[in-house]
Amino acid sequence: MAAPGRRELLRTLSQFGAFILTRFGFWNCFSMLMLFAERADVKRKPDIQVPYLYIDMGVAVLCASFMSFGVKRRWFALAAAIQLALSTYVSYVGGLVHYGDWLKVRMYSRALAIIGGFLVLASGAGEVYRQKPRTRSLQSTGQVFLGIYLICMVYSLQHSQEDRVAYLDHIPGGELTVQLLVVVFGVLAFAFLSGVYVRIAAQILSIMLPLVVLFIDGNLGYWHRTRHVEFWNQMKLIGQNVGIFGAVLILATDG
Repeated sequence: MAAPGRRELLRTLSQFGAFILTRFGFWNCFSMLMLFAERADVKRKPDIQVPYLYIDMGVAVLCASFMSFGVKRRWFALAAAIQLALSTYVSYVGGLVHYGDWLKVRMYSRALAIIGGFLVLASGAGEVYRQKPRTRSLQSTGQVFLGIYLICMVYSLQHSQEDRVAYLDHIPGGELTVQLLVVVFGVLAFAFLSGVYVRIAAQILSIMLPLVVLFIDGNLGYWHRTRHVEFWNQMKLIGQNVGIFGAVLILATDG
């Protein structure tokens, strides 16, 4: 009786991860609209020029809608990955808004991880009744993107004073704990990049990420008031980490 119960639990968790990831596009578009409304009050530009911005959001909502209803989920997950990659590239190259280097690492590494999550979804992972074999090449590519995200977390903890202070102020153990996290994230990054023990690495990360979202990202007073990150930009970053959690949950249960 234990084995069927365990399989049912893993299936439920996998479905929950897919639920989060497939609906990420809705939150991302909403937080972007709120961010640009926030900037309009101080006459700051959006990351992407307005005509293309609405096209980009329309494609994102379309992909999220079809993925949410389970219609050609693999195809629309791949389309969502391409859409997010293009919008991230255009916003980076456009340079309409100036960000500090430490904030760029946070923003673009998380976007890259979400792209990786969509590729994992496009591979067929997380499907309840898989009618076609999963595409391992897509899943491996997605895992690499998640590994790069973890490398960026290691880099931030080592070289970004803003990130280091956020962790030092909210975790016990001080510098020793930060260095321990550097080692853990580094080992997890190696697992995702190499494809070795990915499922175990994803299970560990699925436990750690909610704590990061709650205690580090969720400290809006620190990021918004002290580090001057725009409120809705921080909310967008929180949503991205939640989406990454969804992708990791899929790999942890169906990797």
